[in-house]
Amino acid sequence: MTSAVPSCPPAGRSAAGPDEVGARRPSRNGIAADAAQALAALRSRTPLVQCLTNEVTTNLVANTLLAAGASPAMTAVPGEAEQLAGVAGAVLANLGTPGPDLRACLEPAVTAARRAGVPWVLDPVAVGVLSVRTQLAEQLLAARPTVVRGNASEVRALAGLASSGRGVDARDTVDDAYGAAVRLARATGGVVAVSGAVDLVVAGDTVVRVSAGDPLLTAITGAGCALGGLAAAFAAVADPLTAAVGASLVLGVAAERAALAARGPASFQVALLDELYGLRPEHVVGLGDRLTVEPVPADERVGAPA
Repeated sequence: MTSAVPSCPPAGRSAAGPDEVGARRPSRNGIAADAAQALAALRSRTPLVQCLTNEVTTNLVANTLLAAGASPAMTAVPGEAEQLAGVAGAVLANLGTPGPDLRACLEPAVTAARRAGVPWVLDPVAVGVLSVRTQLAEQLLAARPTVVRGNASEVRALAGLASSGRGVDARDTVDDAYGAAVRLARATGGVVAVSGAVDLVVAGDTVVRVSAGDPLLTAITGAGCALGGLAAAFAAVADPLTAAVGASLVLGVAAERAALAARGPASFQVALLDELYGLRPEHVVGLGDRLTVEPVPADERVGAPA
């Protein structure tokens, strides 16, 4: 139980390794306080986040990280990617457009990050539907990502279960992916975050649900990719659970504020970056009522999901 806000780890290193995730079950107010402190750390430390990411959404991911306080590096050059991964604060591995250069960069960068103790986030875009990225995601999963962030269909597919995704669109519900998320979190020793109307975050035997966001997030290209990038940025300054929950909470609340002034998807995207930029830690610290914290049921902890 976390009643006091713990100290953030040094930039570029997780406070807790994958094996430690879930060793404690913090309160929802404690998690919100941790997220607020992580946002403050982003603003003060400006961690470098290497983004091996989707060509379609690169601009939004980079601008999201800048608005939150991180420094994005959109470097996917074979031979260089692993050099940067070893000195970055965190690495994002997004499989949205896995062309030859990105495929050549991913495994060396992830290996370098692991060797250096740099947290990394796997965003398995459209796995289960397309074979190349599905095989690539399975290979990367063996390198035990700090955080896996995906939609329900992607998480189900990554866990080896049937899914009904269509490209980047999820056809499964977040609750459909509950068992798969538990299975993946147990297999990797890390955190698994499933995005949806209410986001689901699994860490060890703890589940956190995040109620924040707006339907307009689904009307723009790249909101999920931006969330993955934000999770990486938070992972550079906080433990994996705080990183995944904090990213969902901060982006969701910024989206709610942006939607109030937006006339449609275009103005919403602009307003989203403005609201994220203007969001202060004091706005986040009191958002514990947006979270629910519950234990993973015993049958999910010991058994395989159906």
